[in-house]
Amino acid sequence: RVDYWMPVDQYVGGIEHAVLHLLYARFFNKLMRDQGLSKCDEPFANLLTQGMVLKDGTKMSKSIGNTVDPQELINKYGADTVRLFVMFAAPPEHSLEWSDTAVEGSYRFINKLWRLVDEFLEDNLGSNHSVDLPIENDLDEQQSALRRKLHETIQKVTDDMGRRHTFNTAIAANMELANELQGFAKESNQGKAIYQETLQAIILMLAPILPHVCHVLWQRLGKSQAVYKAPWPKVDSNALKKDSIDLVVQVNGKKRATIQLAAKTEKEQIEAAALNSENVRKFIEDKNIVKIIVVPGRLVNIVVK
Repeated sequence: RVDYWMPVDQYVGGIEHAVLHLLYARFFNKLMRDQGLSKCDEPFANLLTQGMVLKDGTKMSKSIGNTVDPQELINKYGADTVRLFVMFAAPPEHSLEWSDTAVEGSYRFINKLWRLVDEFLEDNLGSNHSVDLPIENDLDEQQSALRRKLHETIQKVTDDMGRRHTFNTAIAANMELANELQGFAKESNQGKAIYQETLQAIILMLAPILPHVCHVLWQRLGKSQAVYKAPWPKVDSNALKKDSIDLVVQVNGKKRATIQLAAKTEKEQIEAAALNSENVRKFIEDKNIVKIIVVPGRLVNIVVK
């Protein structure tokens, strides 16, 4: 049983634990190792030392009397709102400055997410929301842009949560993605399919942070399985491909222009487009072009003398 459970995958503790609890846990682990009771050299594979909650710049403390009763906020806004604020207000290793105003901001975002689901259900009255609409290859520019944003977000949030533990940036990425749904043209079948895919992914990615809200929204979308049992959204590498790219054009290392070209543009065409850029011509006329350096997907540097 020791070999199965040890070492612990992830230790999460407040900064004040680093001296006492963490020190003693390591001490006892090494004692058991030396006595042959455990093969484990260190008790924890990963350590995350979280910050403290501050009020007006001072650590919250019962002895000081500056604590905030979360129950009052839970009664007013719901537990998920308070959880969202705490996770979003700061990176986990930093101290968190309490703000009642920011709690209201978290509440507004949850209401926005709820409205996005309402809009989808209203636009698809009578349809089976539990069935994922098929996504074809012939997408227009707006549809391709949203799908690319979606799968870039899935890629980022997966890394933020799984490796970096920066839940605040994962939340921010989902907020940006939710903003993209506002004003998105979803009248066509493909528009509805991409809207549905994006909305479902947002709910799945926020479920660890907003478990109650996302559980209800998941069921409202016709899903019979609980949201926490649903698989994590996967990145579609095809959706990440861009039809066009922006290239910075430099002259002797200084940025002079930006050009937009098809992603599959050949090197000779890239060089020609860079040389024909109106602003670039000002800096290369009457000068000898020594060489043109093309860094694929990033920039073109024209060396002149």
